[in-house]
Amino acid sequence: MQRTSFEAMNCSVAQCLEVVGEWWSMLIIRDAFLGVRRFDDFQARLGISRNILNQRLNGLVEHGVLTRVPYQEHPPRSEYRLTDKGRDLWSVLTSMRQWGDRWAAPNGAPVEVVHTACGHVSSAVSVCSECGETLDARAVHAIAGPGAREEDFERTSVAHGSFEAQPRPRRRAAPAKIGRARR
Repeated sequence: MQRTSFEAMNCSVAQCLEVVGEWWSMLIIRDAFLGVRRFDDFQARLGISRNILNQRLNGLVEHGVLTRVPYQEHPPRSEYRLTDKGRDLWSVLTSMRQWGDRWAAPNGAPVEVVHTACGHVSSAVSVCSECGETLDARAVHAIAGPGAREEDFERTSVAHGSFEAQPRPRRRAAPAKIGRARR
């Protein structure tokens, strides 16, 4: 079955799915976070066919999520490492894992994460970058962002008001750094 492309859609979620929305891709990224680096190790852990794995790895490299790093010349072999763009998917993967732990793991979480700084098993919690209050779906609402077009909000609750009339909340200025600069 041919997958629909979201490339033309003006939506950050759709653009993320364009890169990592295929199920094998997120499992490859999960394993990369678990320290898997080599093709044969991805293949053995996932049970994925070599040609599909090759396609997914190549796609993740092309989109800048993974990078190939040679580790052997004869025969040529490379390992795959997360880039900054790939590491930015940690919160997405963590949200998926925590949802799965809650709703699809009747025997308990198969993997837990330990916060290195304090040594405790931890859960990621979304908080407001401005006030620190915990965020969930009931604590926020959507407004048109700077890249929005009016047609992006057809048939949504955002479209019920005047698109232009929505006030842009102000962001607080970044706190000044305290201390002296090092030389």
